[in-house]
Amino acid sequence: MLVLAHVSDIHIDGSERNTSRAARALTYARARRPDAIVLTGDLADHGAMEEYETVRELIAGDDVPLVLCPGNHDARGNLRKVLLEQDGDHPVNQALNLDHATIALCDSSIPGRPEGALDDDTLAWLDSVLAATPGVPAFVGMHHPPVALGIPYVDGIRLGRPEGLAEVLGRHPHAIAVLAGHAHTGAATTFAGLPLLVAPGVVSTALLPSETSAHPPVDYDLPPAIALHVLDDGRVTTHYRPVP
Repeated sequence: MLVLAHVSDIHIDGSERNTSRAARALTYARARRPDAIVLTGDLADHGAMEEYETVRELIAGDDVPLVLCPGNHDARGNLRKVLLEQDGDHPVNQALNLDHATIALCDSSIPGRPEGALDDDTLAWLDSVLAATPGVPAFVGMHHPPVALGIPYVDGIRLGRPEGLAEVLGRHPHAIAVLAGHAHTGAATTFAGLPLLVAPGVVSTALLPSETSAHPPVDYDLPPAIALHVLDDGRVTTHYRPVP
């Protein structure tokens, strides 16, 4: 059995509130003794260096493997410099190879834009990562969900041109699930014949039109939450957990 703790949208912005909620979510995730922690974007709220310095403190000194990707609120150059100790502002694509699974996180951010896309270089990178681990179950993740989730506020800024991603996934039958964030709501649907598993928000929760008429449809009082993805006997089961 393999367990992934999936955390998303911590939006570190210098406030005690967001930092505290992120710390609680990550502490809760670690306490579940996962095989890895997956962070699917919007680590910072403004992409500022000092925000990533706080993120670095939150994820430092941990024995649990961790893999991350940017979201639309992130700044690639600052994220690279502070969290990865690298230079450059090209897409931040990260792969983690575990004994029994591969996790490939793609950079779906478009600098200066809220919606997402996977450029040709990122799709080629993903294709090569999956080709290098045939037969090993693979989780493919990014910040932006590639399908509509029934929340118009979010659906209007989802992943564009998802056909390229579907084509790559179709070439690799060992890809078993797609992970995403961005929506600030725990959700499960399908994409390209695979489970699409969306992490809840940490700093806020987006609501369905049937739940609120507010715009934006966001609740800041609900607790942070995470997803736990369990891979057992070739099947993925997801559990959503509010953080006490």
